[in-house]
Amino acid sequence: MRRQRGLVPPSPRQRGAAQGAPEGQSQQDGTETWPVDSSEELAAGKLVRLRRDMVRMPGGDVVGREVLEHPGAVAIVALDDQQRVLMIRQYRHPVGRLLWEVPAGLRDVDGEPLLVTAERELLEEAGYRAEQWHVLTDTYSSPGISTERVRAFLARGLAMVPEAERSYVRVHEEAHLLLAWVPLQEAVALLLAGELHNGVTATGILAAYAAREDGFAALRDPDAAEG
Repeated sequence: MRRQRGLVPPSPRQRGAAQGAPEGQSQQDGTETWPVDSSEELAAGKLVRLRRDMVRMPGGDVVGREVLEHPGAVAIVALDDQQRVLMIRQYRHPVGRLLWEVPAGLRDVDGEPLLVTAERELLEEAGYRAEQWHVLTDTYSSPGISTERVRAFLARGLAMVPEAERSYVRVHEEAHLLLAWVPLQEAVALLLAGELHNGVTATGILAAYAAREDGFAALRDPDAAEG
C-alpha cells in the first residue's frame, strides 16, 4: 500500500478506535455545510461580527454554535540570503503582550489578490520588497469559532525600499514596531521553547523550516487557489 508522504499509518489498535473512518481515506480537508435552522447576530464591530447559528447535527439534534466572522489575513515569512527571518515586535492589546511576529495584515481590500495584499503589508510594516514569492500554508486560525483564514507566504530576494519612496505612514501600534533578523533555526528553537506565541508566526516559520529541506521545491505558486 502506498503511503501518503509525511503521514504515519495508524496501528491496528488505533484503527480499531477510529469512528467510521474508511480504510485508506485521504487526510485532505473537505468542504461540507450542515443545515442551519436559524441564525442571529449577537454583536457587530468595525472589523468582526459575532452570530449564533442553530446547527442541525447528522443525528437530528439542533445545537447553538457561535461564529466570529472575520475578513481573514495574510502573513509573510521573509527570508534573506543568510536564512534569517524578518520579524517585527508589535503590541497586541487583547493579550496584553509585545509579540515578535512575522509581518501580516488583514484582507480588508475587496477583490485584492492575496499576493498584492502580502506585498503591501511587507512594504508597509517592514519596508521591504521581494522578488520571489511562494505559498507556504493556508490555514484557519481558530476554526472552532472563527471564519478567519490566513495565507502564509514565503518571500525571498529581499530589497529594502528607501524611506523617501514609502508613502505609508505607520500609526498607533505600528508606529512603535521594532524589526529584527532571526536565523530560521533559532526562530524554531524559540517557538519550541515557548518564547514566541503568535500562532500565524509559528505556522509560517515551522512551514518554512520544513520546506527548506528540499530547497522549497514543493511550495505552490503565489497565485495558487485556496482549497
